Amino acid sequence: MLHPLQSTPMRSPSRRSWALGAGAAVIVVALGFWGWHARANPAAPITVASPAAKAAAAAPATVSHSITIPRRSNFVLAMAPFHLSASLLHNLVAAARPVYDLADIRAGRTLTLVRNTAGDLKALVYQIDQNHKLWIKAEAAGMPGAGARTWQATIETIPFTTRLQSVCGVVQSSLFQAIEDAGAQDELAVKMADIFQWDLDFNSDTRAGDEFKVLVEEHLLQGKFAGYGQVVAAQYVNDGRPYSALRFHDPQGYMAYYMPDGRPMKREFLKSPLPFIARVTSGFSLHRLNPVLKIYRPHLGTDLAAPVGTPVQAIGSGVIARAGWRGEDGRMVEIRHPNGYQTFYLHLSRVLVHVGEHVAQGQHIGLSGRSGLATGPHLDFRIEHDGVFKNYEVFRRKLPPGKPIGPKLMPQFEALRARYMPELAQLQPAKNAATATAAPAGRRP
Repeated sequence: MLHPLQSTPMRSPSRRSWALGAGAAVIVVALGFWGWHARANPAAPITVASPAAKAAAAAPATVSHSITIPRRSNFVLAMAPFHLSASLLHNLVAAARPVYDLADIRAGRTLTLVRNTAGDLKALVYQIDQNHKLWIKAEAAGMPGAGARTWQATIETIPFTTRLQSVCGVVQSSLFQAIEDAGAQDELAVKMADIFQWDLDFNSDTRAGDEFKVLVEEHLLQGKFAGYGQVVAAQYVNDGRPYSALRFHDPQGYMAYYMPDGRPMKREFLKSPLPFIARVTSGFSLHRLNPVLKIYRPHLGTDLAAPVGTPVQAIGSGVIARAGWRGEDGRMVEIRHPNGYQTFYLHLSRVLVHVGEHVAQGQHIGLSGRSGLATGPHLDFRIEHDGVFKNYEVFRRKLPPGKPIGPKLMPQFEALRARYMPELAQLQPAKNAATATAAPAGRRP
């Protein structure tokens, strides 16, 4: 028998004790690992979508359909492939009218319809030009049916950048070909022809070896060529004789081209009443055999061959003194110009002006034809000065000059001349081939 205070011998732990201890250790390690993992990888917050977000996610996607406007079409005909109702087309035209007239759509431009997947029209887009779009949008897009919607029209301007481009070359066959050989567009040749039209006819006056130099604004859209702006300065050497022109804006903002000494490039009259140099079928004469009447009598004008319907332009600004039918002259227009000049346009097929109307130089006043006493389609053009008829084929070689730059504006003009004429002089066209030199990108005119 043992004494109560006597210690008993120690025994080894049982299997149950070992199991409990190991289980507790596993739990501790697991809890510790879970805590570390939670800190290293926090759980993403649980969010509940708002009603607006749910509506946006459920909103139907849009589908666009585009067409190219065909020739001899109008808005209604061009829209036919979209199968829109007449009332909807009327609403679209009415909505656009405050900012753009859809009667002015052009062949080759693009019309785009934007619909949702349910087929409801959301918007109409018309490409007005390279940097303008007409948008007609449904303001109440959620309303079912086109009739329940209202439409809002705006014009989007696609901004372009402008840099000054220099182009020079040597003419071998024609100005157009030389411009193309220089890596430029035909549009530039047209601009040059407009500037020098009072001195040069690029259809007949060009000679092999002629040189041209141009500083022109070039428009870029997203880094790509988008057309030319205005010519800033230009020079054309025709058969050894140089012709130079500088752009100048007066204080009112009006732009014109002037020679380096301040005289205007523009003359009081154009070289021709037709938009091209036409063949002369019968010239000015005081004693001509009339091909219809077979008698000799004066022919106080110049007959120019032109197909029926060719636009006829006023050679100078003035007031319409007569317009309509006048016997043997057929349909005709008479214009009274300043300084005692009058011009006559005979045998027209159509008159586009009325008596008392003020017309500008180059404005279309009629269409050529063969009305009155005529053997074929042509324009009989006549000019009178102080009551005496002149031979325009001779007269146009020395046209009356326009108004030069005045003394007050001359310092501004001289500053432009000092800036741009040296730049033109630095351009050196190759003698055997046309060349082009691009101005550094970002250079402002």
